[in-house]
Amino acid sequence: MDASKDAASIRDSRILITGGTGFIGASLAERLVADNEVILFDRAIEGSSVTLSSAWAHPNLQVVQGDVLDPLALEAAARDADVVIHLAAVVGVKEVIARGRQTMLTNFEGTVHLLRALESNSGLHRFIYFSTSEIFGMNSFRAVEDTPTSIGPVGEARWTYSIAKLAGEHLVDCYHREVGMPTVIVRPFNVFGPLRLGDHAVLRFIVSALRGAPLEVHGDGTQIRSWCYVDDFCDAVLRMVVAPQAVGETFNIGNPRNTLTIYELAKRVVQLLDSPSPIHFVAVDFSDIDVRVPRPRKAEQLLRFRPRVELDDAILTTAAWYREHLDAVDPDVVEAGERVSG
Repeated sequence: MDASKDAASIRDSRILITGGTGFIGASLAERLVADNEVILFDRAIEGSSVTLSSAWAHPNLQVVQGDVLDPLALEAAARDADVVIHLAAVVGVKEVIARGRQTMLTNFEGTVHLLRALESNSGLHRFIYFSTSEIFGMNSFRAVEDTPTSIGPVGEARWTYSIAKLAGEHLVDCYHREVGMPTVIVRPFNVFGPLRLGDHAVLRFIVSALRGAPLEVHGDGTQIRSWCYVDDFCDAVLRMVVAPQAVGETFNIGNPRNTLTIYELAKRVVQLLDSPSPIHFVAVDFSDIDVRVPRPRKAEQLLRFRPRVELDDAILTTAAWYREHLDAVDPDVVEAGERVSG
């Protein structure tokens, strides 16, 4: 797959990205803004990822401050859009637990408003809905797209995120089957890289290592994750926009080669950055996911997508960017807002 050709083939389009000032939205904007009109619709602008990106202040970039729970503002932003990438969501375990009601409303009702705004758009080329790998529950080893979903008990607040995302998947699929909307559903598996802000394991580990501070590992550190570098992930999303065979499909996107425990990740960061930082284990009072590993064979077959970036290279490149923006990315200062996560 030639990702540069995919980006170059998307030209003269009006592209709306909800939740677009965040990490993935800003990363996609960098790829698309030179040849397209890119509209980022988000509640938060100041201090967001896009303000640190190469897309910021580009004449083709329009940033609209708005809420997906405001149907009129959303309809105005979505008018005449050729491509819509729906990232807006309340994310982050701490945020979700503290704001379960807002999580459900934003993540599902916001999707309802957006789909309704697009019903009469006959020129819509693609609608890409961002779901989550968390729909597979506590254990998802080599998860394929039709692996049964699993939602935790109602009494555990963290599952409000995944249940709202899963309900959104069903609604998006209905719009495809019943009205022919050209939809694609994507489930990210632990995406990281430059521009990522907020409360995130890789960011916290790298920033702590750069400062010589302790790296805090939640629980016993045996949780298993597959880490996908943002460039690889954006390559897959661009293929979803371009490839006609993507319409009506769902894709698990991640890099199973970059699979290790959280404790091993912390040790890897310390080693690669030659940091004196110790590793501390911190007890948590919320449910955690034990295993999250995709098997992206469907993306390979239909999109010709294969992740390319190895973990060590991804960590070093990300660390170099964080070193240049250390004050802006400090997780004790920058809190996660309405952003996407895997």
